[in-house]
Amino acid sequence: MPIAEQPEQPLRPLNAVEDALLRELGRVMIVLPRVVDADMTHEQRLPLSEYMTLMYLSEAPHRLMRMSELAAVCNLSLSGMTRVVTRLEKQGLIERVRCEADARGWNAVLTDAGLARLEEAWPSHLASARRHIFDHLEGADLDRLVHALRRIAT
Repeated sequence: MPIAEQPEQPLRPLNAVEDALLRELGRVMIVLPRVVDADMTHEQRLPLSEYMTLMYLSEAPHRLMRMSELAAVCNLSLSGMTRVVTRLEKQGLIERVRCEADARGWNAVLTDAGLARLEEAWPSHLASARRHIFDHLEGADLDRLVHALRRIAT
């Protein structure tokens, strides 16, 4: 039944634990990217946005993604992704090539130098993730957490 046709359910206030969870999730969504970015910038001189761009390209077939798809997986606007790719392109870590299927579109391609840079930066990213996330989740049912977060995101 479409949402408009569903009978209205009375709103149920959040209990104290639900309210605390909602507030802490909001803080984590803001703080976590900042602290990992600070670690990556300090240790590797590679901002998180650039690291994630290299990572997603490394996982793509032929290390190639359309710019709009890359922007979507990196959670950036197309103009923001263009700025990131321009910086990486100047360092020789990414190349931009025209899409074969659509001459108007562009693909970003990870170079061998870009893959090497990603491999160099990976230990810092891993250490940051462990320090800021996984060290705090010891004993938690991570499979259930992943499932719940995936349901929330979709």
